[in-house]
Amino acid sequence: MMRRFDDIPETALAWHRVGKGAALATVVETWGSAPRRVGSQLAISGEGEIAGSVSGGCVEGAVVTEARDAIAAGRPVLLEYGVSDGDAFAVGLACGGTIRVLVEPIGSVMPEALLADLVLARAARVPMAYVTGLEIARRLEREGHVERFRMDRSGFEADGVTFVAIHNPPLRLIIIGAVHIAQALVPMARIAGYDPLVIDPRESFASEARFPGETVLHDWPDEGIRALRLDARTALVLLTHDPKLDDPALFEALRSDVFYIGALGSSRTHARRVVRLHEAGFTEAEIGRIHGPIGLDIGAAGPSEIAVSILAQMTRILRKGA
Repeated sequence: MMRRFDDIPETALAWHRVGKGAALATVVETWGSAPRRVGSQLAISGEGEIAGSVSGGCVEGAVVTEARDAIAAGRPVLLEYGVSDGDAFAVGLACGGTIRVLVEPIGSVMPEALLADLVLARAARVPMAYVTGLEIARRLEREGHVERFRMDRSGFEADGVTFVAIHNPPLRLIIIGAVHIAQALVPMARIAGYDPLVIDPRESFASEARFPGETVLHDWPDEGIRALRLDARTALVLLTHDPKLDDPALFEALRSDVFYIGALGSSRTHARRVVRLHEAGFTEAEIGRIHGPIGLDIGAAGPSEIAVSILAQMTRILRKGA
């Protein structure tokens, strides 16, 4: 199972279920150089425990106090904080900003069953929108927010009162080929918010010693990929140089909606790859989804710098499109 980096709803549900009381605080608006983006969350227990962040540290203490009062009163509250230049500097910002935070106690305001359904959707990698507001009937929606899901962007609707919190599956990176570049790319990707895994049937390459603590599958790439259910929050990187391993994985990826496909190799190697894919029946547009040679052209030398170029290209495609 993929590990989540943002287990804030899960933590709030657990605190509520053991009787501690809990609330979710969500950044719903920002102005200026606010420390955290809209949709960022902080879970608060009735005992003052926290998970997550709404401001990088400058207003969390005040939010915890307000949230504990809201849990006791069983009511939502909308908070607004101006972050002074001094406070902003303390958390590493160039200047101040303002944030607005919606606090919702679990049970009395956000129904436990609704939060449980959200947690289940997150575990199943199902994109979900949580629709809320001070005077809104809270609900979950899978349809009708195509652009928000694509851009991973929470925010108020045009009415100014309905807030849509986007819960996308975690970003996932599947690497075919347990080579030196993969050894550098896996920790970099994890730092950048991806949940990486490596597929390579060659156990001498894909060993615990080479990838300590990471998920490594000793499957043939096409079989491993089929079991993982590719989706639009997945990037695929092919590093083997071996058509017997890379091509079957490419066939699966090109039939999916993964947001990024990158394949290692020179321009000549990629030209031969294109010929093979045409012969297999793929169209020019489908083949055009492949980034080969892989990575941004930054003059990378050595496995670590190549990994940087790959991660940079993945980020550009994710945030700005092809």
